[in-house]
Amino acid sequence: MQKDAYTLILEAIDQGIYRPGDRLVEAELAERFGVSRTPVREALQRLETQSMLTRDGRSMIVASLDHNQLAELYVVRAELEGLAARLAAKHATPEEIRVLSEMVEADRTIVDDPAELSRANRRFHKQIHLASHNRYLVQQLDLVHRSMALLASTSLAAEGRGEAALAEHAELVRAIAAGDGEAAQAALRAHISKAFETRLKLDAGTVKGKGGDR
Repeated sequence: MQKDAYTLILEAIDQGIYRPGDRLVEAELAERFGVSRTPVREALQRLETQSMLTRDGRSMIVASLDHNQLAELYVVRAELEGLAARLAAKHATPEEIRVLSEMVEADRTIVDDPAELSRANRRFHKQIHLASHNRYLVQQLDLVHRSMALLASTSLAAEGRGEAALAEHAELVRAIAAGDGEAAQAALRAHISKAFETRLKLDAGTVKGKGGDR
């Protein structure tokens, strides 16, 4: 199925092709994605209403999050993802649990590649969302993770954070496999809290980073 202009632009932001502060030019987008300017214009307007883009005079630029917005986003993310983990412990199928476990093992091979690990991390969390078997929660988490695309760097770029994150993922999968909803929820919320703490340290320059995107 052919992707529309909105999806193409959103994916480009999510993949770090366009980063916070980058200017989006209608004609250039139309040429890049091989579509006419009308659907691009409509997509840009839609992304602006969703606060993914902000207007600078007559131009559209990719939005960025200030400190307060970042804190608010992580609070909501911890609550919603914690709920997803608790529901996954109750509803995940054996097949879904095996997939999650295999993801953790596969990600160990890319632990020193922050950009690739960041993409794998998003896939892992998406699988947790789906394993909750609650479509409304999945929709809300999609909105949260869309906003995560406005972060210019990843907490996984901090030295040692990749290994720690995978250990946290493994603990989470064990709780889900055991059907322990409370433990799964606690593990996921602690995982998000640690990611937020690491991001704050990166922004403050108190820990070293290895580069990479979200």
